[in-house]
Amino acid sequence: MSTITPVGHAEREQREPILNTVDRVCELCFGLFMALTFIGAVKAVSPGDDAGYKMFFAALGCNLAWGLADAVMYLVRTLADRGQRLKLVTTVRQAGDPAVAVRALRDALPERLESLVEDADLERIRARLATVPTLPARANFVLDDFVGAIGIFLLVVLGTFPVAVPFLVIHDLTTALIASRVLTLVMLFIAGFALGRYTGAGAMKAGFAMIAVGIALTMAIIAIGG
Repeated sequence: MSTITPVGHAEREQREPILNTVDRVCELCFGLFMALTFIGAVKAVSPGDDAGYKMFFAALGCNLAWGLADAVMYLVRTLADRGQRLKLVTTVRQAGDPAVAVRALRDALPERLESLVEDADLERIRARLATVPTLPARANFVLDDFVGAIGIFLLVVLGTFPVAVPFLVIHDLTTALIASRVLTLVMLFIAGFALGRYTGAGAMKAGFAMIAVGIALTMAIIAIGG
């Protein structure tokens, strides 16, 4: 549960990344899956000598549009979460009874944490929130929000290129499609490896699990005519 940062701790010794490893991996995989699915669908309706170029620009256009939508929704989620936290802090500060404020903090805890947090812990949080001198009137965007949105947009769009580039350099459409899917699986393994290493779930295991997801998706695309 996030709160308003007390005065004196506004500047952190080390700047946190705008997007953490999970965010980056998920957005990259999302771009890969989007491009892979779209290319599989477009293949069936893209005959002709310029089919490869059509598929490349179709996949790129798809991910440009979806990357923009994902970036905008990131901003919406960020502002909504910040507004919810501001509302909680305001409720806690305005509560005349400390017990009511503690109850509001407990209600905001994730269900799995409720049994691990004592009322005494929440009372200390309430006391710290009471010392915050001022609060913004409403939730607002900060520069980092837009940096994060741009990062999401780029991750989704850049996920297109490993999937679509073979259609620019390989003239045979079938060969280009195979190369595209192989490159996608390699990138999915790298993404899963990074995610597994970050979470401690086992890098190799997570890498191959991500490949399995990619293969299942590719088989589904082929089954429906991709």
